[in-house]
Amino acid sequence: MRSAGSAAEIIDDEVRELIRRRGVDPFLDAGRIRSLVREVVLDYEDRAASSSLPPVGYHDQAVRAVLDEVAGFGPLQRYLDDPEIEEIWVNEPGKVFVARRGRSELTTTILSTEALADLVERMLRTSGRRVDLSQPFVDAMMPDGSRLHVVIPDITRAHLAVNIR
Repeated sequence: MRSAGSAAEIIDDEVRELIRRRGVDPFLDAGRIRSLVREVVLDYEDRAASSSLPPVGYHDQAVRAVLDEVAGFGPLQRYLDDPEIEEIWVNEPGKVFVARRGRSELTTTILSTEALADLVERMLRTSGRRVDLSQPFVDAMMPDGSRLHVVIPDITRAHLAVNIR
């Protein structure tokens, strides 16, 4: 979780503003987004070196984190990118599980209820599908070909249930 005013938060905000101004679709123009993020991170590093802005830390990690947030699926993106992970599931926001080589493991990723809902909305947006009270569960295909299954509360006990294979 980022703290208010952190380098990651400032860079993320600047990238999102540039995306809006330039009319770039983060999911359809990955190359342009990657270049834009690198440009913003380099500019930020220059400004931080001669001001009181918080430092970036590791350049490559900053670029990856912002790319995951604006053009990927945030904290779940690293699991989606890992070829050893066969399945990702979330039965409550504080517990993200993965299956790796047939074995399930609890990850260190913790999502808030709002962050999980935002991720689900973003994942479904790429498929053109939706989930709501009139359609409390949905199956969709993600851009990389993974299958997404989402069930909302009232069908589940208390939280969104998400499964990605």
